[in-house]
Amino acid sequence: MFRINSSNVVALEDRCCHRGLPLSKGVVVGSTIQCSYHGLKYDCSGACVHIPNQEKIPSSARVKSFSVVEQDGLVWVWLGAAEGAQGQNPDRYKWHTEEKWAHKGKKNYTRAPASMLIDNLLDLSHVGYVHGGTIGVDPKSHSAAEMNYEPTAWGIVMSRKMRDAQPPSTYVAAAGFQGKIDRWSDTEFRPAYITISAGAKDVNQGAFEGNQEGAFWLKSLHAITPETESTTHYFWTISHRVRDDMPGLTEFLFQEIDKTFAEDKEVIEAQSNNLLRTPDRPLIDVRADGPSLLARRLIKKWKEQEREQSTSEGTSLSAL
Repeated sequence: MFRINSSNVVALEDRCCHRGLPLSKGVVVGSTIQCSYHGLKYDCSGACVHIPNQEKIPSSARVKSFSVVEQDGLVWVWLGAAEGAQGQNPDRYKWHTEEKWAHKGKKNYTRAPASMLIDNLLDLSHVGYVHGGTIGVDPKSHSAAEMNYEPTAWGIVMSRKMRDAQPPSTYVAAAGFQGKIDRWSDTEFRPAYITISAGAKDVNQGAFEGNQEGAFWLKSLHAITPETESTTHYFWTISHRVRDDMPGLTEFLFQEIDKTFAEDKEVIEAQSNNLLRTPDRPLIDVRADGPSLLARRLIKKWKEQEREQSTSEGTSLSAL
């Protein structure tokens, strides 16, 4: 991907049609991307428009181009045929633009399949074991959380409630909790991303009866983009309500969540390496795996539907 005129984003196949060098190693020249090997230039449609010292350009001199939508601080790329992108506008994510809210994010390159990151985000019973220094408390509290989930027309919704729980250290520092809290999270799983809306309030203040005024909130976006069958680009952001009395809150929460996801990365990559060494060994499922197992079934169904529609359109799900 590259920008032209410091504005529009262009997405092209990362491969020069001449000798195959990644175009990401090239340079932007005007409204084109120039290959850094032999100087071929490509326009926004992927057509080669310049070959040094050669006037005639073969019609086959081009690379694939992809439809792009930029909104809410995110760039969405449609990896199928361009005509398939019509009417497929991505959802809005208001927590990047909402007044009095701030956000910050990062990309974690993870040497593991995308499916393992989805498993991790849909089974939060691990939080007490892996993240005890940030957003986790005692493991028993997380494992005993009340959980409900169900499929929807577009994916999965999941809710978790932790009643009368100790506040984690991140919440204490960010919100000033001094005693126990009621804590909850609402998760939405969709084909290209997961959102988690996490909240907390002093215990027995009616949070689970609808009185969430004054609650502490963390809204997180997790855009999980497969690179290969065993590597993933994991884009994430954390959003929170601005507090005038805590000007450093955004950076503090970012550092805490960055530490949290670094812990996830260490676990997931170790898991992936171990499974690669023993691919034929069986694994068991437990009750907490319900949402992630449902996600696997949905992904399988979506992939089958894509293949049935057209094998020529490509797919954004092939590595999930």
